[in-house]
Amino acid sequence: MKKLLPSLFSLLIPFISFAQETETAAEEVGFDQKIDQAFQPVSDFFTQVVFFEIGGIPFVLILLVASAAFFTLVFGFPNIRFFGKAINTVRGKYDEIDHHELGDAAAAVDGDIRDTIRDESKEGEVSHFQALATAVSGTVGNGNIAGVALAIALGGPGATFWMIVCGLLGMSTKFVECTLGVQYRDVDENGTVYGGPMYYLSKGLKERGFKVLGKITAVLFAIFCIGGSFGGGNAAQSNQATIVIKELFNWESTGAGTLVGVVLAILVGVIIIGGIKRIASVTEKIVPFMAVLYVLCCLYIIGSNFSFVDDAFALIFTEAFNPKAIGVGSVIGVLLVGFQRAAFSNEAGAGSASIAHSAVRTNYSASEGLVALLEPFIDTVVICTMTALVIIIFNFGGFFEYGDATGAGVVIIDGMEYEGAGITSKAFAEYIPYSKIFLTVAVVLFAVSTMISWSYYGLQSWKYLFGRGKKMDLIYKVLFCVFVVIGAAASMDSIWAFSDAMIFAMVFPNMIGLYFLFPVVKKQLRRYLDAIKMAR
Repeated sequence: MKKLLPSLFSLLIPFISFAQETETAAEEVGFDQKIDQAFQPVSDFFTQVVFFEIGGIPFVLILLVASAAFFTLVFGFPNIRFFGKAINTVRGKYDEIDHHELGDAAAAVDGDIRDTIRDESKEGEVSHFQALATAVSGTVGNGNIAGVALAIALGGPGATFWMIVCGLLGMSTKFVECTLGVQYRDVDENGTVYGGPMYYLSKGLKERGFKVLGKITAVLFAIFCIGGSFGGGNAAQSNQATIVIKELFNWESTGAGTLVGVVLAILVGVIIIGGIKRIASVTEKIVPFMAVLYVLCCLYIIGSNFSFVDDAFALIFTEAFNPKAIGVGSVIGVLLVGFQRAAFSNEAGAGSASIAHSAVRTNYSASEGLVALLEPFIDTVVICTMTALVIIIFNFGGFFEYGDATGAGVVIIDGMEYEGAGITSKAFAEYIPYSKIFLTVAVVLFAVSTMISWSYYGLQSWKYLFGRGKKMDLIYKVLFCVFVVIGAAASMDSIWAFSDAMIFAMVFPNMIGLYFLFPVVKKQLRRYLDAIKMAR
């Protein structure tokens, strides 16, 4: 991995030289613009279909927020009550439950006998920490850098407050869906695990007497998840990586995005040849390094401007209920911007993370549900908030006006347009020398780790629809790499609109499964908590 990351930039050097030498020809061809023009109608279509409104509010956001609040209440605030147990599970404190012999009372839960449970402990491919790292790498991405900047550009500082609220509520939703992901997973004769909403929708709803509904919703989810892997988990990531790379090298050629996309596609294509074990081994190393380095830099900026922190939080809270941003124009508007960006960032309710968590080695499905509830906290409550504080503190200098009436999230700084990761990069540059290089590395790391994790999500859905053959796998991986190039070449506006639509489309079939099957989660939670008590 240490050799792999620098190779990305060494690969870029020839392309940069080539593009600079042939800039005039590239401008005449206009590869990026052609790709963007071809992709824009696709983006517009899916946006209109998915984000239909009820009372002026997209129904999918109402569904997400209401469901998160419902599960939080039904499970008695698991985001607070079980936070400590979640951390202990990740660090392996309760691993002995899966390995030592339990008493007959614990072993008999759900009709299992002691020997059967011991045999089942062989199922699964990765540890709790590896599953969390893989899933976090799919959620902690450029939504934390570009998405936060987009939210603040559109909704002002107040959008941060609603992002935090959405993250806290989303912890409960993530707990439910990831418990179900493990509970209803498939394990083939080779020990390979297949899981996610496709399986708990088809199997779980069949158990409840809704076989046809389960099959239909499972197929719909798989289709939407493939779209999500091409969009939010792929194109949106390469889009932001391209923005910062072009800015770093001052590359203004109209074919620059395409060339960067080709390099990224080659890099990602090499990595995704491996399976979940390969992905887990990569993300296990890259995610902590990536997150810690980024957080440390945020903390440095925040600490260097500590006197402004209380003012920043005051602005976040006051503007949440009294927004000035012209891009949204109302409290409801800023709330929607915050919720939409938070949901895109942590994906709670979309069901995607349950695909990664289903591969965990455990006998207790609720154990992984508890691990999963840490994701929205890490992603949204911690990392997104830090990014927001950096941008808000930076803008105390009056560099740009909050709110973009066009809805594209573009701001003007020093007479130049900035969007997404470019805004965050500008804020970092104010306080950290050579921060463009650092943030470029960070954005590329976020992008690559997110893409390789989402390639696994999409491939699992692809397998569910088309079978588990190698030829079909190769077709998916080629298409995935094509979208890396599309994302790098197209505009942020069209790519993020398409990505939002694909991620949020997954919510509709997934929520059907969560509402039908949350009693199963209650049962499994009691089983796991009882096992912990008996092991003490």
